[in-house]
Amino acid sequence: PVQILSYIGGVVKVEETDLKSRVGFLHPIFTHNISVFINATREQDSGQYMCTVNVVDDSIKLHKNIGLINLTVLVPPAAPTCQLHGTAVVGANVTLSCSSKKGKPSPMYQWQRQPPTLQVFFPPAQDRAKGTLKLTNLSLEMSGVYVCRAENQAGSKNCSIVLEV
Repeated sequence: PVQILSYIGGVVKVEETDLKSRVGFLHPIFTHNISVFINATREQDSGQYMCTVNVVDDSIKLHKNIGLINLTVLVPPAAPTCQLHGTAVVGANVTLSCSSKKGKPSPMYQWQRQPPTLQVFFPPAQDRAKGTLKLTNLSLEMSGVYVCRAENQAGSKNCSIVLEV
């Protein structure tokens, strides 16, 4: 463990870590609330945090003075990239792919064809985890704008691709 913050002998000390400028006690110590804040969270702030309280002249019971909490910093998806794999000619099969380089947890993907011919896709044509959409036996009517949304609990971003059969 790396110590990031302490209060000893009436003095608050913030250790030299990448959290130094972003961490502190939420309330004055005399309130007996030792909640901590972390500003401008980053993905690398995720991890297990431990709070240890030792009171002078208090009988210390082993492991009774330690609190643990796990922090997971969610990251919205980065703008995804949409690609066409295959040749868009009548009767052919193509795959549209969508991928985002960032996102925690990993984004799920949803393809949709834009109006005037709005169309939503489902498995097995669409794989939400991989971000693929398989279009088979292409026809001229399948031409249009296809939009992919990359989404997780932290947010969503879109990309689009024009399919010309």
